Amino acid sequence: MSDTPTDATVDDLPRFHDFFAPALAVLAAGKTMQTRDIIAEVSDQLGLTSEQRNQVIPSGQRRLDNRVTWALSYLFHAEAVRKPRRGLFEITERGLKLAQVHPDGFGLDVLRQFEEFRAFQARSKGSAGAQADGPTGGGDTSDQTPFEQISAAVEQLDADVATELVQRLHAAPPEFLEKAVLRLLVAMGYGGSDEAAVHLGGPGDGGFDGVINQDPLGIGRIYIQAKRYKADNPIGRPDVQAFLGALHHAGAAGGVFITTSRFTPDAVAFARSITPRVILIDGPRLGRLMVTHGIGVQERQTFRVVETDEDFFETA
Repeated sequence: MSDTPTDATVDDLPRFHDFFAPALAVLAAGKTMQTRDIIAEVSDQLGLTSEQRNQVIPSGQRRLDNRVTWALSYLFHAEAVRKPRRGLFEITERGLKLAQVHPDGFGLDVLRQFEEFRAFQARSKGSAGAQADGPTGGGDTSDQTPFEQISAAVEQLDADVATELVQRLHAAPPEFLEKAVLRLLVAMGYGGSDEAAVHLGGPGDGGFDGVINQDPLGIGRIYIQAKRYKADNPIGRPDVQAFLGALHHAGAAGGVFITTSRFTPDAVAFARSITPRVILIDGPRLGRLMVTHGIGVQERQTFRVVETDEDFFETA
């Protein structure tokens, strides 16, 4: 069998959003499943042929794997499924309700009713995945160049990982978050080395979870507070005021307040108006910074993009 399917065969494979309902139906039994097992059960449920299952895209990945993985990613951002661990999925109460209300299938319009999914699409604006036909090939149309589509797809993958990082931090013990944000700030250039970052926490910590010495003598210090809150539990102005009071008591020049949740508008406005300066980093920004600075992530695949060398033809 050829690795390159005919156009008719490609068109015959369900689009990525056609896998929303089947994936939820497979997970509805309540089991925690690996991605490969979800793909296998969905394929059996839909009665996909051997030709459909073995189509490949230019990268060599099976087209089926690509589309089901994207479907799971979108369901994840709509909070219809969750990832308890890497490569594992389980259904949520929202997912169970979707499976009951839409047993015959549904598309992106249904996911857009959820604020979390709309926020994800806003973060991934311009991405190939945000288009109605989905992020994969096989007949999709786009007004973007191939290079733009590649860049947009990478951006969307980064957004996916950033969201998962914050969820994993929230599920971990508080001390893990505190140490993780110290590593992040060092990676961003504060302190210059891991030795400059000191984890505090516990009795007598002065209201801080960590401190970074900006110079060898510790004259310039950045104090850190990290709150492991749920996404629906925002941090308000009183918490920022308490942090400011601790900074004044320590004689600090400034501090960083980080949360897996978000800050209320009043807290943000207050932080912008005070001295010493307090930098607020909410969950979405925390995830993006971790991806950007390589904290909690590893490089999976590198793509090579080439263009014509005009100098080569100048010598012809």
